[in-house]
Amino acid sequence: MSERTYPPTPEFVRGANVQGMDGYRDLFNLAEAQPEKFWGDLAEKEIFWFEKWSHVFEWNPPFVKWFVGGKTNVSYNCLDRHLTTSRKNKLAILWEGEPGDQRMITYQELHRLVCRFANALKGRGLKTGDRAVIYMPMVPELPVALLACARLGIIHSVVFGGFSAEALKARIQDLDAQVVITADGGWRRGKEVRLKPAVDEALIECPTVKHVIVYRRTGSETAMQEGRDHWWHTLDEGVSEVCPAEPLDSETPLFVLYTSGTTGKPKGIVHTTGGYILQATLSMKWVFDLHEEDTYWCTADIGWVTGHTYIVYGPLSAGATSVMYEGAPDFPQFDRFWRIVDKYKVNIFYTSPTAIRAFVKQGDQWPKMHDLSSLRLLGSVGEPINPAAWEWYHKVIGGERCPIVDTWWQTETGSIMIAPMPGAVPLKPGSGTLPMPGVLADVVDLSGKPVEVNREGFLIMRRPWPSMFRTLWRDPQRYEENYWKRIPGNYLTGDAARRDADGYYWILGRIDDVMNVSGHRLSTMELESALVRHPAVAEAAVVGKPHEITGQAVVAFVTLKKGAWDHDTLGEELRKWVAHEIGSFAKPEQIRFSDTLPKTRSGKIMRRLLREIVTTNSVTGDVTTLEDLGVLTKLAAQHDDE
Repeated sequence: MSERTYPPTPEFVRGANVQGMDGYRDLFNLAEAQPEKFWGDLAEKEIFWFEKWSHVFEWNPPFVKWFVGGKTNVSYNCLDRHLTTSRKNKLAILWEGEPGDQRMITYQELHRLVCRFANALKGRGLKTGDRAVIYMPMVPELPVALLACARLGIIHSVVFGGFSAEALKARIQDLDAQVVITADGGWRRGKEVRLKPAVDEALIECPTVKHVIVYRRTGSETAMQEGRDHWWHTLDEGVSEVCPAEPLDSETPLFVLYTSGTTGKPKGIVHTTGGYILQATLSMKWVFDLHEEDTYWCTADIGWVTGHTYIVYGPLSAGATSVMYEGAPDFPQFDRFWRIVDKYKVNIFYTSPTAIRAFVKQGDQWPKMHDLSSLRLLGSVGEPINPAAWEWYHKVIGGERCPIVDTWWQTETGSIMIAPMPGAVPLKPGSGTLPMPGVLADVVDLSGKPVEVNREGFLIMRRPWPSMFRTLWRDPQRYEENYWKRIPGNYLTGDAARRDADGYYWILGRIDDVMNVSGHRLSTMELESALVRHPAVAEAAVVGKPHEITGQAVVAFVTLKKGAWDHDTLGEELRKWVAHEIGSFAKPEQIRFSDTLPKTRSGKIMRRLLREIVTTNSVTGDVTTLEDLGVLTKLAAQHDDE
């Protein structure tokens, strides 16, 4: 753990949106003392409203409403309001495809594309309150689809293009979607990733879907079902470029994003309109210190919340130029990201610790081939970044001149919650530093009492914030039980943390059985359910072990049904099975076969002990509830043989 601090340079402070610790404290103290005035003033200043709200928020724990009675539209805030300013001809999206093709789309042009596609959706009979599932590669038509849905009040759910047909089907069914927006495929490491065939497979059991709209990206032969399937470019012909944004209530659902939970079924996180777009916009200015002339690049996929808030909604509402890239960071060579930074003179670069660890491993020669002097701010998202990787990022990529904003937040929080304001807060490698103004965080024990300095506890939020999710899709009871009941009246993040003597937060990882693999949140239950669906598998237990590139790797312990199984062949088959059921990113690194699994006397699998075996090959934790100690001895011996 590094405790070295990096204060902002006087030069950076002079040009920053929030200047010095006094600037941060003024905002934080006002938000704490007068939350209604704080958020109300900012909502009036930062967001366009068709009708003003009657009051700032209604808090009936655990349910909240923000800007009650106000009417706005997220698409209008991202597009229309810029068209009467000098931004109308500014680049909104600067896109590069993996094969090297590029597009530069101004705010005016993006508005035109969004209005046309919104009219195409209207032409299919879609309206406010309907649901769309979007399953696309990282092409500009993906944000066009989001913004068109937002314009009409169609609730959208983006499904990451790496998910399988099975995972896609589960999400379409849960949402009762009426339309799927997809593409023939996309490019990844020089190969086509086919998307439409997965949609066709999923839709065999999705009777609510009446329309499929297909964008032509790769040009490969694509089966189209007459009456149901439509080419995007055909629908786009001859439609009007005028489509007024619907004035929507501030609490109208904007999108549902599915995330793994500790039970097998993915949770539909519901985000609404007014509060979400306010905090997405503010965090762009506060955390990324966004200026009018900046070229900003978040490397996430729009299939995850980072892409929603920090590629599409936040940057466009704040009037930024947002870079989008379709493909892999290491194709055709390890310098692809640095080539893009150099080519487009990127100023703000936001990526994941997984990517940073991979860059470290590839060697300094790749970034050194390119001029990275345009960079003035670096960011990190997805999981805690270890101090060694932070120092490398600061030195090799940032040339020791760029602050690093290490951001903690979640799908549920909607926007960044803990991060340094780069012109105000001194940095500590590995720490998310301090909460955003208006975020009342704490580290507590299970009774809700704050723990001592530098003691591990549960990270909670004591007060609602505008961009927080409102419920779980059609499951308010699970929302209440998962997040609000364990420490009543407080939002339990599910992460462990400690706070140091300076009040800085250090995030220590998940307290439940959710793994973070290359930035993808995967629940043990979802993986185990997939394995047990295989005809050979009787039982499965999945744990994560540390991995220098992906953060965590999946290790599966499997007991088999009776039969003569070849472990080598079956192990490879099970890895492929998981890839088909969930997605290739979920593929276990190891499958370990065992006669039995360590269980409590009540029959609960003790994953904690399995985690110890895969990480340290020993068990030091409490085993008093274990039914059969001999199971551990066998599993440890099996590990020694490998």
